[in-house]
Amino acid sequence: MQSATSHPQCAAIIVAAGSSRRMGMDKLAWPLAGVPVLRRTLQAFLNAQSIHTLVIVCPEERWQLLEDMDFNKPVLRTDGGAERQESVMRGLAVLDDAIRLVAVHDGARPLVSPADIDACVGAAVVHRAAALARRATETMKRSDDGGFCLQSVSRENLWCMETPQVFETSLLREAYHHVGTLGLVVTDEVSAVQQTGVNVKFIEPMHPNLKITTPADLALAQAMMEQSR
Repeated sequence: MQSATSHPQCAAIIVAAGSSRRMGMDKLAWPLAGVPVLRRTLQAFLNAQSIHTLVIVCPEERWQLLEDMDFNKPVLRTDGGAERQESVMRGLAVLDDAIRLVAVHDGARPLVSPADIDACVGAAVVHRAAALARRATETMKRSDDGGFCLQSVSRENLWCMETPQVFETSLLREAYHHVGTLGLVVTDEVSAVQQTGVNVKFIEPMHPNLKITTPADLALAQAMMEQSR
């Protein structure tokens, strides 16, 4: 596999356009060990050797969280859309034609490590499409609509999706065009790329990559950071 420094140019699109309704506050502004969540997420990509350019898809008020950061790479901002896929497409629209690969990441995953980012980009160089994902390790059950257990679900070959999800830029554009033509709404980029018939390589992260969704997640992320120190 090529080294990170010899990769084709890869941009990162950090999706930070959501309303944080489930949190009752702007979770991306929440101080995680004294630093806003979105700043921690961005810093990981600034530190990743494989990332050339970054696009933050966010409203103007969130961008202000980043204004005094020392960017060592080009960092752009664009407004998001009503759905995640529209936000990602707006990010794609501002990329230079020289960008051959694109990594899409949730702004609410601040613990992602630069090494895992680089590993995922490296896999996309080889396989055209790759995503961080972790194997399901818990006992899995399926319930009815009332929340009562119906049956067990085998966890063999079952994965929990994470980000970044990295693709050839032309492939992701093609995938979202195809999804739009079919009138589909997808919740991640792997789901869009699957519609083109391209296989996506899963890469297991070596470090925690928690998504901040509830206040309990913030407490857990804080504990993880303290333990790692």
